[in-house]
Amino acid sequence: MSSFFKNIVAPILTGLAIAAFIVTFVFRIVKVDGTSMYPNLQNNEHVIVWKLGKVREDSVVVFDAYGVDKNNPNVQKNTKYVKRVIGMPGDKIEYKNNGDLYVNGKYQPQNYITKQQRTSGTLTLLLPEAKGVTLGTGKTFTVPKNCYFVLGDNRADSNDSRYYGFVPKDKIVGIAKAPFWNSKHKLINDYYPATN
Repeated sequence: MSSFFKNIVAPILTGLAIAAFIVTFVFRIVKVDGTSMYPNLQNNEHVIVWKLGKVREDSVVVFDAYGVDKNNPNVQKNTKYVKRVIGMPGDKIEYKNNGDLYVNGKYQPQNYITKQQRTSGTLTLLLPEAKGVTLGTGKTFTVPKNCYFVLGDNRADSNDSRYYGFVPKDKIVGIAKAPFWNSKHKLINDYYPATN
């Protein structure tokens, strides 16, 4: 009986413990549900959530939507959203009527989406703006401490910070990483805006 435990049970338990550690602290796989990140991520596409990654401007993140999106009655404790970080804690955001985005006074090209998504997709709202969020030329807002301002890449079809406000840092699960076979994986994994 002792050799059975040593040779069979112990390796299985060790493997399960290692797997649990990895899923809890390192990475996990989640499925994109919806078209809010289209065309860069597709509905039902799987992405890796890297839990050790550092959130930075233009990172695509996965976060716990429960308690953040209070507008959607379908959000449950296990609901996760995938969005792009537009504003970091303390950033001053201006989103002009022509679709130009300025963060702390610096133009951000947003080359990962079309001009139409930058203009009418972002500025044509289906619900009132969230408290603290103001979009349009001459309007600015500041992202609160320990929070992020996030938008979906498919702005016309994205439920995001424009509607539910800022995402607290402690709700971030990790950084989304698309597999190499996704033709747009560099816009998800490695996007760095051009510097002016």
